[in-house]
Amino acid sequence: MKKNIILTGFMGTGKTLIGNIVADKLNMEFIDTDKVIEEREKDRIARIFQVKGEEYFRKLEEKVINEICKKENCVIATGGGAIIREKNYNNMKKSGIIICLEAEPSIILLRTSTTEDRPLLLKNKDAISTIRYLINSRKKYYDKADYKIDTTSLSPEQAGEKIIEIWKKENEKNRN
Repeated sequence: MKKNIILTGFMGTGKTLIGNIVADKLNMEFIDTDKVIEEREKDRIARIFQVKGEEYFRKLEEKVINEICKKENCVIATGGGAIIREKNYNNMKKSGIIICLEAEPSIILLRTSTTEDRPLLLKNKDAISTIRYLINSRKKYYDKADYKIDTTSLSPEQAGEKIIEIWKKENEKNRN
């Protein structure tokens, strides 16, 4: 039996919203690694990036992922760049099934344009190019996920159902 469902993928693909839905339906704990970091640092991710830098943030993220991946029966939403670090990927892989959520860059821009919490997009005049660039630079890491789901034209509930189907199929496979 797989212990956890780990959601990865670019910002704006629905990891937090869909993760909450899945956790609720499967009676699992939902953990958002970015929220854990914000609570511990008593600051927002965007401000941590701005004041202390990306490397500082990535080290915090690595520590949090290491801790959380030791838990069981959780749906874990990771930050969009978490999977880039090999240590994070290895911890995630040992912890459960990794599902990468994807979406079209134009949809990602639409979904993220209403918030100030996107440090890699803030103050960016050409956000769509930045989104495309970051997705392409992370593609080889996102491709390491066990499954991919394109959320572009799915409701959060539909995407959640797809994750639950994968979860059930994986656990059935492991029972046999």
